[in-house]
Amino acid sequence: MKHIDEYRDKTLVDNLIRKIESEVSRPWTIMEICGGQTHAIMKYNLLDLLPREITMVHGPGCPVCVTPIELIEKALILSRRENTILASFGDMLRVPGSTTDLLSTKALGGNVQMVYSPLDAVQLAIDHPHMQVVFFAVGFETTAPAVALAVSQANIRKIDNFSILVAHVLVPPAIQALLSAPQNRIDGFLAAGHVCTVMGYEQYIPIAEKYKTPMVVTGFEPVDILFGIQKTVHMLESGVVGVENAYPRSVKKEGNLPAQALLKEIFEIGDRNWRGIGPIPGSGYHLREKYRRFNADLLFDLQGIEAEEPAICIAGEILTGNKKPFECSAFGTLCKPEKPLGAPMVSSEGACAAYFKYSITEKN
Repeated sequence: MKHIDEYRDKTLVDNLIRKIESEVSRPWTIMEICGGQTHAIMKYNLLDLLPREITMVHGPGCPVCVTPIELIEKALILSRRENTILASFGDMLRVPGSTTDLLSTKALGGNVQMVYSPLDAVQLAIDHPHMQVVFFAVGFETTAPAVALAVSQANIRKIDNFSILVAHVLVPPAIQALLSAPQNRIDGFLAAGHVCTVMGYEQYIPIAEKYKTPMVVTGFEPVDILFGIQKTVHMLESGVVGVENAYPRSVKKEGNLPAQALLKEIFEIGDRNWRGIGPIPGSGYHLREKYRRFNADLLFDLQGIEAEEPAICIAGEILTGNKKPFECSAFGTLCKPEKPLGAPMVSSEGACAAYFKYSITEKN
């Protein structure tokens, strides 16, 4: 399949591994920020191919994983509310709240509808004019433009029974939080290609310069990831600080300007709490004042709801790259995909789910 098979080519993979081996002279720790890249690394067993000097750690780039538990609680409340439909992407349905999840609530009669697009939720509101439809808006900058479009369409069409529960988070503030942490041991970053397709990578440049940490934008296939690692190693070994684009078939420096304009129209940037990590300043999208009538938090008086993570779950340590999933005492025993304690075991981008699926049970 064109544009996929060539990025899984064994000869190219072997050549990149040899190039990395020839360039690396000392230990380096590299974080792939995106959970999709984590799954690709595990699926194609890239950890075993890399030289021992390279340590890969996994970042918080899994939007399902970092959605705070209090937002799950709010979604659960809405799913039980009379004359209300909670619309959500499928990967949120099994994320645990404090006592249950949306899928279990749906089985008990909660009105939860899985959708494939925020615009599907707008259509639900049109089709059910006597119901309140709330879309659970989760994701990084990749999915936020589609949510912004849904709000814009609802506004233009004067749909008054549609709202969103906003949980959007932003990558650059998370990177800064990781690099400024006292326990930081990250030498270089692989930046997420899909996020940069929307936002470009100009905002990463001052972060790389401030923390003297090279960053390489890359994709999600084995050749993409190894090419990104090779470029990162080259920058580290050469003492080069900055941002390089190893995913030019999708990413431009300036990103997708129309999408950015739509985001700026609908959202403003504010603080956001991250599951397992805590509050990160300026790391979330919030609806602007002119669109507050679409804010489910305000419409249904959901402010002030709190909940606690299971004490045994170390999702925060895993999401910040300080521990690997197999270092959690609950991994594979009390916490499994069919009965997860934490979100990283649920999501298709979660590190725990990747380690469980590909049977990674000890350090590689």
